[in-house]
Amino acid sequence: MSPIRATPASAPPRLSPARRLARWLQEPPHTRLVCEIGATGVAAARLGGKRVLEGHAFEPLEPGLVAPSPVELNIADVAAVGKALDRVLNRAGVQGAEFALIIPDEVVRVFLLQFESLPRRAAEAVPLLRFRLRKSVPFDTEDSSVSYTVQPAGPPAAPEGAVHVLAAIARQKIIRQYEELLEARQRRVGLVLSSTLASLPLVDDSRPSLLARLSGNTLTTVIVHAGSLAVYRCTSLHGTADTITAQNLLDEVFPAIAYFQDTWSTGVSEVRLAGLGARVDEFRGLLETELQCRVSPVVPSAVVEGRLAGEERALVDRRMEAVIGWMLHGEG
Repeated sequence: MSPIRATPASAPPRLSPARRLARWLQEPPHTRLVCEIGATGVAAARLGGKRVLEGHAFEPLEPGLVAPSPVELNIADVAAVGKALDRVLNRAGVQGAEFALIIPDEVVRVFLLQFESLPRRAAEAVPLLRFRLRKSVPFDTEDSSVSYTVQPAGPPAAPEGAVHVLAAIARQKIIRQYEELLEARQRRVGLVLSSTLASLPLVDDSRPSLLARLSGNTLTTVIVHAGSLAVYRCTSLHGTADTITAQNLLDEVFPAIAYFQDTWSTGVSEVRLAGLGARVDEFRGLLETELQCRVSPVVPSAVVEGRLAGEERALVDRRMEAVIGWMLHGEG
């Protein structure tokens, strides 16, 4: 199987934001083919030279066909999801063998950890991470895939010399269910990552920026700063993109902002929203008043300007921000 791949290293200086963000995934092999399977639908894309989007497709799924969970099997009807995947791969013109596979955030638990020291060799570091996380996840860490990276920066109050680690863990049994859908179609999975981690290159980390990303009834809130992921929070809501209110969203993101202010001694400079479609304007007024910063869709990000064509930019608002984000991973 392919884990959520990462090996330890530090981000070098003078990298563009997208390049630094790709370092969180430890420079994964950048396949030209990408597939996302989530609760709301299936997407696929084929990248050409210079990572230009040459083909893409998205198909919504009936509610309940994919039920993301970190513990239980996720795909209730393998045949139905497989048929949707067949249609998407055909429409996208995907003919190659090796894919990057994007799976729901709920499957992958993400942690920001601090160590006095960490072994340089992954074979020694991973058991330490499993031990550290054993009481923080609702499954056996021995039956899991663990990936990690050493981040370039930590909170100002952190002890000098501390090692700041971004770690991701997921049950192997659940990852295999997603991988087997592609393998049944004679496709290989070269990399597995969660959807918000795939989306991060759409966010500019040159100043503290918050991304609030809604997928189904799951809201993932991340704050990036100085080449590091500073806050990661994934929560389940009572509503979806069609029913959530601005106050609901504010109540969910405020704890992340308060924690960031306390630990990093600075505030968030901008908020980017994803997954709300045409409803963004309904949220902007209250959020800007309460958070005292600019609030806008993820598309106009400084990272995106000049790097995505009109069609690619439009796709970010069509439930394909993770796929488009994957296009930008690893760019210099």
